[in-house]
Amino acid sequence: MMDAKMLNKMSSAPGFIAALDQSGGSTPKALSLYGVSESDYQSEEEMFRLMHAMRVRIMTAPAFTGDKVIGAILFERTMDGDVNGQPVPSYLWEERGVVPFLKVDKGLEAEENGAQVMKPMPDLDALLIRGREKGIFGTKMRSVIAHADKTGIAAVVKQQFEVARQIIGQGLMPIIEPEVSIKSPTKQEAEAILRDEIAAQLDKLPAGETVMLKLTIPTVADFYAPLVAHKSVVRVVALSGGYSTADACEKLSHNRGMIASFSRALTENLRVSMSDDEFNKSLAATIDQIYAASVNKS
Repeated sequence: MMDAKMLNKMSSAPGFIAALDQSGGSTPKALSLYGVSESDYQSEEEMFRLMHAMRVRIMTAPAFTGDKVIGAILFERTMDGDVNGQPVPSYLWEERGVVPFLKVDKGLEAEENGAQVMKPMPDLDALLIRGREKGIFGTKMRSVIAHADKTGIAAVVKQQFEVARQIIGQGLMPIIEPEVSIKSPTKQEAEAILRDEIAAQLDKLPAGETVMLKLTIPTVADFYAPLVAHKSVVRVVALSGGYSTADACEKLSHNRGMIASFSRALTENLRVSMSDDEFNKSLAATIDQIYAASVNKS
C-alpha cells in the first residue's frame, strides 16, 4: 500500500518536484555546468561521488524542504547513498518532508517513427521492491518524442502505461514522462496527438489506479487541462526540457494545475566554487522562483 501521507502531499500540497536524477550519460554535463570538468575525475566511480556530493549539498540546503519542494526524483545510485549517515530516501522524507521518487528507466532505444521508446527493463520488479523497502513512494521513466508521428507517439504512450501498470502492481506511484522535445519542428502537433493518446490510456485504467504525468510545457497554455482534471491523474508536472530557469518558469506560470519538476533549471546557477552561504542563497532564490511559477498562475 502507498504511504497515505506521501500520497496526500503529492496530490494536494503546493510546491514542486526537484529532479535530481541525472544518470551516467547526463552526469558529465551536469557536473560541467556545476563547474566540475571531466579532467577533475579519473573514473566513473569518482564522477558519481562528485555528483552525489552536489546532490547532498542541495538536499541539505536550508531552503530544500517540503514547504516548497514536495518531492525529489533520485537516480538509483542516489537512492542507495546516504546523507549524514542516513539513507537518502528516509532523510528526504523524515528530515525534510520531501517525497522520494526513483528514476527506473534504463535509457532510450534508437529513434523510430519520430520517437524513442525505453530500453527493456528486465530487472524492474526487483528494483521496485528494493525501492519500496527503502521508502521510495514512486517512480519516473522517460521516453522522447521528436516529431508529430502518430505511430511513434502511440508506441511511446502504450509502453509507458504498460510499465506503469507493473509499477502500480508493486504499490508505487508511476510518473509517466513522454517528453516532447522543445526543438521539435512539429511540437504543437505532437502535443495534440500525445494528449489524445494519454487520455485514451487513462480511460482504460481500472478504477482506483492512478498515475502522475510529467510533460513538456505545452506550446498552447492550459493545453493539458483535460489531463490535469482526469480522475486517474494525481498530478501533472512539467519538465524544463532545456529551457532556462526564467523561460521555464514564465511558460509554466500560464498552465494551471501544472507544477514544476525541473532538473537543469533548478541547478543552473549553482557552482562548486560557491561558499555554502552563496550556494544556499542562490538555491533558495531559484526554489522561490520555481515555487511561484508552480502555484501562482496568470
